[in-house]
Amino acid sequence: MAREYTAVIKQEDDWWIGWIEEVPGVNCQERTLEELRETLRLTLQEAIEFNREEARAAAGADFQEEKIAV
Repeated sequence: MAREYTAVIKQEDDWWIGWIEEVPGVNCQERTLEELRETLRLTLQEAIEFNREEARAAAGADFQEEKIAV
């Protein structure tokens, strides 16, 4: 199931800069808007996977997962 996130994007001089609102630390800078969109998508995927691994490691061996809706 695909999830949607919100990118805040702006052009500053010759660069495109973007941030993902919902995930702190996911921000990128590229020369074209298309490159920025792809880099944000890849960086977001990596951040989510890293956070998942970090949470599971912190929880140890005996944990359960639950979905939380907002």
